[in-house]
Amino acid sequence: MITLPPDYRPSDDEEFMNPLQVEYFRQKLVRWRTELLKEAGGTLASLSEGGIHEADVTDRASVETDRALELRTRDRARKLVGKINQALQRIENGTYGYCEETGDPIGLKRLEARPIATLSIEAQERHERMEKVHRDD
Repeated sequence: MITLPPDYRPSDDEEFMNPLQVEYFRQKLVRWRTELLKEAGGTLASLSEGGIHEADVTDRASVETDRALELRTRDRARKLVGKINQALQRIENGTYGYCEETGDPIGLKRLEARPIATLSIEAQERHERMEKVHRDD
């Protein structure tokens, strides 16, 4: 088990995905997953409080809109938790931080911003260009 110094931040001066960096991102992913699950628990509690009791049509529509938004948010959180779990699996098998297309390092800045990234910026941009080309068909 690796203990991270409290002020540790990954830097380009050290070996990419050394044990400290791997542990740093593992903890970041676990914290993010915990937050999402806690929020989802709150959403579930508010959704299960029963039916819509507002008599006014406008109030009822507002409550229904809020619920639809909550369900969409919950679905997005569920998908994110799945991607976080996949990232944690990549940490376990030693492939985390490397582009699944090229095998190149994804880069610390990108992983800081999007710890579930599976593609380098270059590969991501290629994918987006390909999607755009196929979308225009």
